[in-house]
Amino acid sequence: MKYIHIALPALLLPLLAQAQSNDDSLKLPEMVITSGRIAEPLDQATAAATVFTRADIERLQPSSITDLLTRVPGVQLVQNGGRGSNTSLFIRGSSNTQSLILVDGQRIGSASDGGASLQYLSVEQIERIEVIRGSRSALYGSDAIGGVVQIFTRRGSSGLHPRLAISAGSNQTFERSMGLSGGDENTRFSLNGSLDETAGIDRTGPSYASDSDHDAYRNKALSFNLSHRFSEQVEAGVSVLDQRGRSEYDNPFGRYDENYNVFPQQPYTDFSLSSASSFIDAQLTDIWNSRLELGHSESRQKTEDKLSDEVSVFNTYRDSANWLNTLQLTEQHSLLLGADWYEDELHSTTNYDQQTRWNQAAFVQHRFQGDWFSTELGLRHDKNEQFGSENTWNGAITVPLGDSTSLIASYSEGFRAPAFNELYWPNDGQGYIGNPDLSPEHSKNYELQLRGEQLGTRWSLAAYRNKVRDLISTTQYNPDTFRTVNLNQARLQGIELSLAREVLGWQASAAANWLDARDRDTGHALPRRAKRTLNLDIDRTFGKLGLGANWQAVSSSYNDVANTQELAGYGLLGVRSSWQASAELKLEFKVDNLLDKDYSRALYSHDGENYGYREQGRSATIGFVWTPAI
Repeated sequence: MKYIHIALPALLLPLLAQAQSNDDSLKLPEMVITSGRIAEPLDQATAAATVFTRADIERLQPSSITDLLTRVPGVQLVQNGGRGSNTSLFIRGSSNTQSLILVDGQRIGSASDGGASLQYLSVEQIERIEVIRGSRSALYGSDAIGGVVQIFTRRGSSGLHPRLAISAGSNQTFERSMGLSGGDENTRFSLNGSLDETAGIDRTGPSYASDSDHDAYRNKALSFNLSHRFSEQVEAGVSVLDQRGRSEYDNPFGRYDENYNVFPQQPYTDFSLSSASSFIDAQLTDIWNSRLELGHSESRQKTEDKLSDEVSVFNTYRDSANWLNTLQLTEQHSLLLGADWYEDELHSTTNYDQQTRWNQAAFVQHRFQGDWFSTELGLRHDKNEQFGSENTWNGAITVPLGDSTSLIASYSEGFRAPAFNELYWPNDGQGYIGNPDLSPEHSKNYELQLRGEQLGTRWSLAAYRNKVRDLISTTQYNPDTFRTVNLNQARLQGIELSLAREVLGWQASAAANWLDARDRDTGHALPRRAKRTLNLDIDRTFGKLGLGANWQAVSSSYNDVANTQELAGYGLLGVRSSWQASAELKLEFKVDNLLDKDYSRALYSHDGENYGYREQGRSATIGFVWTPAI
């Protein structure tokens, strides 16, 4: 099994497959692939979508994917203290496990806890990120209740383009990356490597003395992409991403032995996050385009403790196959027919009753593009080895209101399959056991969008309401044990606003969200979801000098389900600059958290008191990017 990520791409290399390639669309800012699983203009996508291109990444100079995603309306991220720490993604108030994360089309979530380790993905390996907000299970199946985030690794372009980037910053942070990309009209490639290291910060405050050290983080990454067009009708390619390293962290709760005695720890996690995918794409007839994708992904984590011999391993291995067929029936009518299959295999030091699970699905989506209105209607059937069958569907209607404004009304369903921890966690005396009889979580999402561009301002406004039922929670099983059950219901509703325009020569963009995410049974706000968020970016070029700034404001929230532990709101200011010293050399400088704001996104308890995980204070980074001409 562990060698299949090498074998799958190799099987396709002899075929090495699109007349209208998705790879070409990745270079275009006004296109999106993830919304409808086909390349389409961004303003025609029925889902609310945000796209970050490579040019955006270089302009914004983010230190992590977290820095990028917080700029998306409706998206919140919570870290447990600094770079490389556990990260939770909340799209429109949905939980971390209720949004699907893809890398080059491959699911990268852990089968054990259901989440994806976004904190381990290096921005240096990324060509493009697409964030789709709203349920998309009718196209992607499980996990897409809140939305879908798809990350595309770097692509090549015509010519030969070497690149070297080095930067240094606060907390003994050093980042190095290099790459070589190129190609011609038929063949393109990209090979990239990076190494990021930081001494980190002390992620917790009052706790054990062993937790007072700085928690270091190291990440080395390699990505490779190759595509070849055999004819006007046939193209094929392969993509590989491998990221591995070590992340130290604090455990302020301590370690319990069998007699419930508490001991301090100095834990760390050795991680590996990788994916491999390959495709063959062919224009079989004038109206029929067919694309076959095979892939493999791995999410491996081994956690150890410097003060004890405690070891835990959670490794997920996933194989997948996708077959997409696009039929352009007439100028106005098109049909997408597809089939998906994937199988999860879990290797762990925890003794689960089951260690494998497969899922197979078929879906269809019809589109009508008319002068007065357009429609989208889709249906998907999933069959899962553990929970049986699920049917989900979506529908949308788009009505043009003039030449540059559109109104979109949509309905979509979503579901999430329980993770292995929720299903099969054994009764190991730690006070928690799984439940193999769990049902999937379900959602119904209603949305109204208004988009347009007037007077040089591009804007969008969306109002949504997502009803989620069968939420997986815990209840008392016996005096000493809790068990997972389908218990709660949630209501996620809000308003999103995004604006982009030029103001006095500055390129300005704003993203705001008003969220009401509540447990419908108790009326309490869901934990760690802020009611209001605002993000502002401004950039301007003065000849060879580029200047920019970012302001992020987050309102207060609650850390716990009972709404007794309040997390204070905060505002963060960052500035950045770049200087194109020559055609080949660019210098960059940035300061994050310029005002040295002391803030926390999550709390922990110690000796009966609640404390906030520490986040990075003021930090500065300086570096250069060298792109010699060949």
